[in-house]
Amino acid sequence: MRGRLGWTLGALLLLVGTAGCSKRVPEAAASEQPAVPGVPTVYVAKRIRTLDAARPEAQALAVRDGKVLAVGTREEVLAAVGPTARVVELGDATVVPGLTDSHGHLAGLASALVGVRLEGTATRDEVRDRLSKAPPTAYQGEWLLGQGWDQNHWPEKAFPTHADLDAAFPRTPVALGRVDGHALWLNSEALRRARIDRNTKDPRGGRILRGPDGEPTGVLVDNAMDLAASALPAPTDAQRAARLTAALEHCARVGLTGVHDAGMDLRTFRLLQDWDKAGTLPLRIYAMADGQTADREQYLKDGPFQGKLLTMRAVKLTLDGALGSRGAALHAAYSDEPGHQGLLLLSPEEYAARVHAFVARGFQVATHAIGDRANTLVLDTLLHEMEATGKKDGRHRVEHAQIMTEQDIARLGANGFVASVQPTHATSDMPWAQTRVGPERIHGAYAWQKLKAAGAVLTLGSDFPVERPDVLAGLYAARTRQDASGQPPGGWQPDQRLSGMEALEGFTVGAAYASFAEDRRGRLKQGQDADFVALSVDPVDAPPADLLTAQVRMTVVAGREVFRADAK
Repeated sequence: MRGRLGWTLGALLLLVGTAGCSKRVPEAAASEQPAVPGVPTVYVAKRIRTLDAARPEAQALAVRDGKVLAVGTREEVLAAVGPTARVVELGDATVVPGLTDSHGHLAGLASALVGVRLEGTATRDEVRDRLSKAPPTAYQGEWLLGQGWDQNHWPEKAFPTHADLDAAFPRTPVALGRVDGHALWLNSEALRRARIDRNTKDPRGGRILRGPDGEPTGVLVDNAMDLAASALPAPTDAQRAARLTAALEHCARVGLTGVHDAGMDLRTFRLLQDWDKAGTLPLRIYAMADGQTADREQYLKDGPFQGKLLTMRAVKLTLDGALGSRGAALHAAYSDEPGHQGLLLLSPEEYAARVHAFVARGFQVATHAIGDRANTLVLDTLLHEMEATGKKDGRHRVEHAQIMTEQDIARLGANGFVASVQPTHATSDMPWAQTRVGPERIHGAYAWQKLKAAGAVLTLGSDFPVERPDVLAGLYAARTRQDASGQPPGGWQPDQRLSGMEALEGFTVGAAYASFAEDRRGRLKQGQDADFVALSVDPVDAPPADLLTAQVRMTVVAGREVFRADAK
């Protein structure tokens, strides 16, 4: 999450096993008539944005056996498919090609849906209040879990300590993930059970924040979070499957037909393989193998995988931390913490070795890089690998590409790399990002138009559950670079805003290209996969503010209605 969930609550709450995992996933929604295999279904709407240059707009499309059969006017399509077709009237909706979140964490979303949600808390008191009302699902054994706090929203803007939790929870271990997934806040009981004290050394790529006396304050950053993992009990198989099911259902409900999962653990992948084989997986999942943990050895042994709706062709590596927790690796020190340049979670040598191993096995490399030093190292390493092996068509991805030098922006665009960016990160970080990096470096931050001008393909996502998986919010942020109240006027760094069409392309054709699927999806034209979404507003031409109250009317994946707003 922003982008590491190597430890975090997603991995801990959803250590998915393969036994006892036959939980139901979303079924097709009811409609006027049940779909019949082999019989076309015609969807009629006010507007269909096909993103096909030959016919950019239409009013009807026909679907059969998971593919688009015909696109055109109502009369044209009905004439093409014959009188036996099932017809679904979508009224004033706008239909767009399937929307894909290009960087999310299903296991993390699964945990966020059952844990204590701390997003938007304005004080430590509010955190404690929410914890006091925790539902039973927020407990993993005796441990109380939550995530989403951000000290930048508190008056003092300082990291919390175990003392902020101890009085309210003297004997219950509490572990709370920061909003970016790169820091963990523990109370004293959790520190004790994890055996973390003044003698515990910082692991490579991690920090144990300490007070003047050398004692841990209760906050663990990046790789130091792993120190708490062994103390947590595992969930039951039924819990694991139910949580993942809820995450998939939520994604369909907010209008996603696909997710690029940025760093999937092996047990989650095995479960999704079972569901995909059984035909019950509701969304397209482009899984990136978790390249940080020991799971990578099995992924290397198995190689890429292609199922029905499940693909694994990429590996996710995490090179640095996040800007909010000052773990992003910078060339120069943080403007608000002199002497500190962030953290590299892998040494340059280890990163290069993992890149080489996965490229040799046929994987696309997707690397989390937030800080400018991390982004430079990613590009240096990938360019060296491409030159040494001659493999220059890997479409390797830079996940986040958040703080970059002008030179690296140019290099990313000129060498065929994909920039996987998250619009809502910019609008969440804009109140404090310049405080971290200063007035000069901020010009290379969240620089979407600069990346496009350099030749990079943009693919858009949310990094859920760091941000909400609601794709409409992502479209709004991409077009405005404003928060939900319309601030700041004109948008933050407004020259980097995307147009309505550019934003839609980032969640459709950009996502398809980033996953080697541009010949099969991302547009609505004959022969392509029948993945599409019906929205209550036109995401291209409607006033951006309308996106904040818009509704998803229907989500269709491979011709199957996996969500319908009026379904009972």
